[in-house]
Amino acid sequence: MSLEIKKIAVIGAGTMGHGIAELAAIAGYKVSIVDISDEILQNALNKIQWSLGKLYEKGQVKESVEIIISRISKTINLIEAVRDADFVIEAIIEKLEEKRRVFQIIDENSPPHTILATNTSSLPITEIASATRRPDKVIGMHFFNPPVLMPLVEIIRGKDTSDFTVQITNELAKKFGKQTVIVNKDIPGFIVNRILARVFNSACNIVTEGKADIIEVDSTARYKLGFPMGIFELADYSGIDIFYYVLQVLVERGFKVHGCNLFLEKFKAGEYGVKTGKGFYTYPSPGKFVKPELPKEKSEKLNPLYIIALAINEAAWMVREGIASKEDIDKACRLGLGYPKGVFEYADEFGIDNVVKILEEIKKEKGWEEYSPDPLLIQMVNEGRLGIKSGKGFYEYGKFEERKLSTIILRIEEPLAWIFLNRPERLNALNLEMVKELSQVLDELELNERIRVLIITGMGRAFCAGADVTGFQGLTPFLAAILSRRFQELFNKIDFYTKPIIAALNGYTLGGGLEMAMACDFRIASEQAELGQPEINLGLIPGAGGTQRLSRLIGEGKAKELIYTGERIPAKEALNFGLVNKVVSHDELLNEARRFALKIAEKSPLSLLAAKYSIKFGLESNIWSGMALESSLFGLLFSTEDFIEGVSAFLEKRKPKFKGK
Repeated sequence: MSLEIKKIAVIGAGTMGHGIAELAAIAGYKVSIVDISDEILQNALNKIQWSLGKLYEKGQVKESVEIIISRISKTINLIEAVRDADFVIEAIIEKLEEKRRVFQIIDENSPPHTILATNTSSLPITEIASATRRPDKVIGMHFFNPPVLMPLVEIIRGKDTSDFTVQITNELAKKFGKQTVIVNKDIPGFIVNRILARVFNSACNIVTEGKADIIEVDSTARYKLGFPMGIFELADYSGIDIFYYVLQVLVERGFKVHGCNLFLEKFKAGEYGVKTGKGFYTYPSPGKFVKPELPKEKSEKLNPLYIIALAINEAAWMVREGIASKEDIDKACRLGLGYPKGVFEYADEFGIDNVVKILEEIKKEKGWEEYSPDPLLIQMVNEGRLGIKSGKGFYEYGKFEERKLSTIILRIEEPLAWIFLNRPERLNALNLEMVKELSQVLDELELNERIRVLIITGMGRAFCAGADVTGFQGLTPFLAAILSRRFQELFNKIDFYTKPIIAALNGYTLGGGLEMAMACDFRIASEQAELGQPEINLGLIPGAGGTQRLSRLIGEGKAKELIYTGERIPAKEALNFGLVNKVVSHDELLNEARRFALKIAEKSPLSLLAAKYSIKFGLESNIWSGMALESSLFGLLFSTEDFIEGVSAFLEKRKPKFKGK
């Protein structure tokens, strides 16, 4: 059984309608676009022509603008437009009764084989289909704005939608050049808007409950979660009124949500965001968007799980109820919302147990039913499927290879390698055996092509509290100099290692421990970490590069202050003057280190090495020598396979797969 589609009717010539008509014409279909006036229709055709011109200039369409637009006819006569249409896509105002009225007319005047699709973003397909005599041929086909550029289409079954209708609609969307997700049950908001509603409501409640302010929430969303926009920034950009209306539709149809008046207050005040010049942020003039300033340091206060845990819970419910697959839900988040990861990928990274912990905390505090952890999440925790850290969560991950040496633990989690300093009873103090084992493991990992990034952290309450002073007894000045040299050799190996190394500072980071951390490329610290160079208190000075690296990192004055006083400082103070790169909650430390390491691991190993050496050797020489080295390495990279792959991936709009060749 098949359906040959020759003509498509698009009902509504607004932003969505004319974009859908353009897609259909580019795909080679004859298109009839309908609206209530010739003026609206001509304006739509002008916009289509402008858009096609831009696409043609960029080589994204092969046919001329004239040929493509010749396939589109305009009419104010709905009956005339659908009389010989094989497929109809409605894109009018989001009012249920108006859609039902239009669908009744379409049903009465289109051929029996015609499939009727609605571009609604949240209204029930079943209620729209009930206005027709062919509910099996009515389906949701939710495009995203702007349709020509956004890659996703949600395909939503109504209660009576046939498999054949789903199949044909899915095939058509793919011929439009789109990726699709299937929503198997007609729930309000489908996938994307339900996830977005949970994120918005969580952000709103965070602010009203005083956990963080608007800028802190948006900074966390942008910098810790990697969202393309902050939550409130997106509301302003898209229109607070739009989100308010969508939420009302969801709530009217049983979507459980509690307590936040921020959006209601803005809606009542007519402060809709960019379109009115003011929303959660203020803009230069109505319609003129300027990205708000979101300082990165403002993202340090809030655990990002408070933003996304409820969305993960919602997504788990959808999977358990058979509404959509986990793969389609994550695809919808990436392509429809622009998130760098799907909600289940976030869940696996943060840890399913941590997601449940946050949900239970809020449920206990507020009593809100929607925060009850979904049975699927509870089951996963009980089964030990916690995500990446357990090797299996919503997705399966490579199994850990773990090897325990006398002073360290090596864990291979491709493309990462973890080195755990494992003398917790001595606060992971460095001794000659640990120095030897660290050096051997670093040599081993350097030759392992599957490992891209290393992470060093400590077991117990310390990253490393320095050198083991019990080994100082009996040392002569000459032997002490040799010991210092041994430590320096190890830390120099770390400093000039050919792969990036991240130090995850889980607690005390003192003396030789801080010197080791400073040799690493990045330092991510737990809020509980304390840093310092206390050697002066023993009548010594830092002996493993501390007098040199500390001043280069934070400046001579501050370095002298830390070394001369021997005082410890908390992680947040260390962040203020650049001794650490970021500070996170203790529970989040390893997850944050993993996320950051995986982000780096995606890059070309050769480019990372070239960048590191340009920076490191440049700092130790004059700017002219540094720039000469930079130019040489820049030119050398042009001869690599990774460079060819990077350019190819950019042109093909895909993620590159670098091999280090």
